[in-house]
Amino acid sequence: SPDEGWQVYTSAQAPDGKCLCTAVIPVQGTCSRDLRSHQLRQLMEKVQNISQSMEVLDLRTYRDLQYVRNTESLMKGLDSRLKVAAESQKSLNAKSFQELKDKMTELLPLMPVLDQYKSDTRLIVHLKEEVRNLSGSLLAIQEEMGAYDYEELQQRLTGVSNPITIRASGSRFGSWMTDTMTPSTDSRVWYMDGYYKGRRVLEFRTLNDFVTGQNFVQHLLPHPWAGTGHVVFNGSLYYNKYQSNIAVKYHFRSRSVLVQRSLAGAGYNNTFPYSWGGFSDIDFMVDESGLWAVYTTNQNAGNIVVSRVDPQTLEVLRSWDTGYPKRSAGESFMICGTLYVTNSHLAGAKIYFAYYTNTSSYEYTDIPFHNQYSHISMLDYNPRERVLYTWNNGHQVIYNVTLFHVIKTSGEL
Repeated sequence: SPDEGWQVYTSAQAPDGKCLCTAVIPVQGTCSRDLRSHQLRQLMEKVQNISQSMEVLDLRTYRDLQYVRNTESLMKGLDSRLKVAAESQKSLNAKSFQELKDKMTELLPLMPVLDQYKSDTRLIVHLKEEVRNLSGSLLAIQEEMGAYDYEELQQRLTGVSNPITIRASGSRFGSWMTDTMTPSTDSRVWYMDGYYKGRRVLEFRTLNDFVTGQNFVQHLLPHPWAGTGHVVFNGSLYYNKYQSNIAVKYHFRSRSVLVQRSLAGAGYNNTFPYSWGGFSDIDFMVDESGLWAVYTTNQNAGNIVVSRVDPQTLEVLRSWDTGYPKRSAGESFMICGTLYVTNSHLAGAKIYFAYYTNTSSYEYTDIPFHNQYSHISMLDYNPRERVLYTWNNGHQVIYNVTLFHVIKTSGEL
């Protein structure tokens, strides 16, 4: 069995007999940074620990110093009496001896304070060594990163693989998916043929069962769907209710609707679809940070709006106007808080536009995207598997993606 922290993907056989092999790879975190970022986080934790230790040391030293100052008069008094006793031993009677003893008793609490000073001295030496090591580590990482005075590290999509056809089935339009929850051991596959008025969802136990068309159960949704922008997240299906802008959360295990809520102002019923039409006004998607909805409103003049959505209540948490006209987009998907948009659903399509929600900024991109069957009606990113799922002209296809860590400097990328 794989070590803890590794994830297993199932194997299956494609229709043409090719093996879709099992892969054992490290589990990806939420937009996980590279090794240098991990080292930086560790160093930050060390800095915090050192800072806390210094604060404690400062408070304790201040307290102990006050105590030493308060005992200064006692020490002077004792010193005076000892001088008198040394000069005239005859005057050292029982009473004087008792007074000296009492003075010594008053000074006894000073001993552990002095012991603490010795301990603190050793701690200071240790902290100095920690700071020295920390400085060396930071310099090494800075040199490794090219001595950038960087403002942020983030992941960017830089490439998409050639398509991998998993199965050829169904009509020209539809959607298929696995659970996007990270991490998850759920290997089920869900299949929804058609783009409007559908209610039948097929649930396959594994990818191999999906490829062979065996071992499935059927869910009959209480409300028909519109479009193909459905997504499964943590055991629930999120979809757009037909002829409305209502978002529905359907729980597979209980076979019931847990919540439904209107997306205020969102267009529906082919008012603002993707370029291929198909009632694709509202598109749900999940990335490493959670659930999103992509749609358009009249107030946004037909431009794509991307909104963070609470998966429990379906409440919109925050929205961004990307400025990109939705009817000019073939499809879109989210990776690490960035919306990527294709410029067409037909052959020759490419990933043409990226909107970064973390900075509320955008850029035009030129990422090749091989549209093998010439008509994409569903495109979604799965953060658990780090692949793109597509429905392409009656074919269920996946693409691997390449994500690079980009250092953003003050002047350029």
